[in-house]
Amino acid sequence: MSRVAKACCTVIALFGFLTLRAQENTITPDHIYHRNIATVKLNPPGEPLGMPIVPLNGGDVLELTFDDLLNEVRTYYYTLVLCDADWKPAQLNPIEYLRGFTENQIRTYRFSSIALQKYVHYTLQIPNANCMPTKAGNYLLKVYLDSDTSKLAFTRRLMVFNNRAGVTGYISQPTNPKLFRNSQKLNIAVNVKGLNIQNPFNQVKVVIQQNFRWDNAITGLKPMFIKGDVIEYNAEQDCIFPAMKEWRWADLRSFRLQTERVQKTDYRKTGTEVTLMPDFARDNVVYQYLKDINGMFYPGTIEDYDPNFEGDYARVNFTFPAKEPYAGYDMYIFGELTNYELNTLNKMTYNGPRQAYEGALYLKQGYYNYVYGLLDRTNNKFSTEYTEGNWWETENAYTVLVYYRGLGGRYDELVGQLRLNSLLNRSR
Repeated sequence: MSRVAKACCTVIALFGFLTLRAQENTITPDHIYHRNIATVKLNPPGEPLGMPIVPLNGGDVLELTFDDLLNEVRTYYYTLVLCDADWKPAQLNPIEYLRGFTENQIRTYRFSSIALQKYVHYTLQIPNANCMPTKAGNYLLKVYLDSDTSKLAFTRRLMVFNNRAGVTGYISQPTNPKLFRNSQKLNIAVNVKGLNIQNPFNQVKVVIQQNFRWDNAITGLKPMFIKGDVIEYNAEQDCIFPAMKEWRWADLRSFRLQTERVQKTDYRKTGTEVTLMPDFARDNVVYQYLKDINGMFYPGTIEDYDPNFEGDYARVNFTFPAKEPYAGYDMYIFGELTNYELNTLNKMTYNGPRQAYEGALYLKQGYYNYVYGLLDRTNNKFSTEYTEGNWWETENAYTVLVYYRGLGGRYDELVGQLRLNSLLNRSR
């Protein structure tokens, strides 16, 4: 091959690599690309409310489950992409962080039975012998059709950690009088002994999640104090979250037995329609503790059915009474049931004659948490302040993730994690 031909091949290969990188950078984590995909869960087996995180080389696995409402077997493939702390693809080749194959087919599935809504239920356990991460960090699980990565079905975040840093912390009320009664502040200390830290401002990244959410995660924190091997993140205005209220709930584990939050159920030959009790604004309602599942959901049935392939689907109607619409805002149903996203599917419409916002979701039998939130059209900020309110006493689960990049490193390694609860880990 001539030098000119070799140069052309190199340019083409480089262009292809850069094009692939550009495509990966536009992929949205935790997003469903096709409306026929429903009830996607990625958790430890038997723990539908667990986090999608496993130790490096620890032998633990996660279970992916989802339904295809088209009710025909299709060839779904999956791959893992190593990402940095900001969930952008790391500058590594897959052979540097995966043992096995870069793509694999999902072969375990089962057709639904009993349910009026026909679907195919798919399951996958990962990591597995054909796809094993070899580095700790953030991974984006991509599921796509026909071995064509451009035919994305959905994505999910998962994490692999290697405990190399000690993390401690507690929760307190902010000192700011404006935030004292409605917010919660985390105070974090990271012990980096054993890590080669020359510049803690650049080599260590801390991410804090409230109730396992990524949409409002706190990032970009800078150390307040460095005491030997311990880095403290407790600046007065840092690590503060609106406390919210306990999440609303809907028990949809049975479409036959009407549970407390269900107003009526309509049965048709083509499917079921459930109307929930109206949900009123709670921003001025005194705080009351109600045990919740922090915005998540899990498929389930009261009857002796397997929710995975025997659970049915229904159109579920939500109503939020309001004498007039919130001027300048759009209202959304929000929670894991909506992938913590704001889109046309979970946007509510104001019904003037009924003086209420109305919306509907297509949900599988199960137990659901949700809230209502408002998106400000002027600044594109989302908040539940005017629909739910914020109270310091609220029970929230917090996760602290610590990433480390070695000198000359090309990716962010997940080296520490901490779970905190606002009721159990408060300062005294």
